Amino acid sequence: MILYTTMPQELIFPVENGEYEKQRVIDFNGVSLVVQQTDMNAYQIVRNLSTDPAHYLSTEYSPGQTINFL
Repeated sequence: MILYTTMPQELIFPVENGEYEKQRVIDFNGVSLVVQQTDMNAYQIVRNLSTDPAHYLSTEYSPGQTINFL
């Protein structure tokens, strides 16, 4: 299905605010990341906010990776 409209996608298909409440921005090894908590001490990377291209090439900071805090 193709939908042709001038309205933004967020107005047509609204996202629940509860999805964003689980996310937060952290600084991990000097890299700003948006993470979502999965377990008590584990977070999953949602988005890389860094402006350094080398951080995007590193698999350590790629979305879907898990960060464990002890």
